[in-house]
Amino acid sequence: MTLKGCGTALATPFRGGKVDFEAYKRLVTRQVEAGIHFLVPLGSTAETPCLENDEKIELLRITRELCPDRPVVAGVGTNSPVATIKNIRLLEPYGPDAWLVVVPYYNKPTQQGLYEYFKAISESTDKGIILYNVPGRTGTNMTAETTLRLAELPGVIAVKEASGKLDQIEEIVRNRPEGFKVLSGNDDQTFPIMRFGGDGVISVASNVAPGLMVEMVGAAAAEDWTKAEALDKKLAPLYDACFVESNPIPAKAALSILGFCEPDMRLPLTTAVPSTFDAMGKVLEDLGI
Repeated sequence: MTLKGCGTALATPFRGGKVDFEAYKRLVTRQVEAGIHFLVPLGSTAETPCLENDEKIELLRITRELCPDRPVVAGVGTNSPVATIKNIRLLEPYGPDAWLVVVPYYNKPTQQGLYEYFKAISESTDKGIILYNVPGRTGTNMTAETTLRLAELPGVIAVKEASGKLDQIEEIVRNRPEGFKVLSGNDDQTFPIMRFGGDGVISVASNVAPGLMVEMVGAAAAEDWTKAEALDKKLAPLYDACFVESNPIPAKAALSILGFCEPDMRLPLTTAVPSTFDAMGKVLEDLGI
């Protein structure tokens, strides 16, 4: 399995407090029809900390069923190795190709602690591990040195880098072992990261505009930098709008405007404020979606 291109960090639709599985099927089908390169259910955008185990299983099962011919990466990370491995055991019968494992949050581990944590997770499974560095959510930045140490482990296949530190990400790209993939975790940094050799993105914006994101990333992969940059600039207002409130509040607002699902969230997140709907409405109109 090769992870590259545009993968969508899928949102989870709710209706009346329950997961709206029919709406979720519509979202997954739309992604597949748009030519998305891989799918990532049960990540941050999925509101996974507020999902029950039976809901996680069904969301992954649906994703695999509707996306049989390209990679599916399931989010399983927690701030406890025992809990993360339990998630892996829970979900492995439902066909994911790899696991997305976030840097442990709240604990504030040392770099050696991060190394030992991810090493233990990688040794617990025969599926590949994608490291997820997102200090804005976890409180800890995993350094390039630690990422590169982990990249030498046979089970660690990629990193989703959302530190926002382009110099750090470029160092990882420059010094990584052969076959190790570097994926942007921030839509607005996908173009520069691919420009210096990165492999793609795990995207929030592609929930809203999958076709355009696939086109932009495809142009970058083909080194058609003029086309990629033009599309990146066109998509920039969407990148911004996706984060005017905590993700995935704005993306859900956009999907509701498009008629794919309700804008409902699970506490502690709340439905978008009116100004977010207004901003997303304008972005969708300008993009012709």
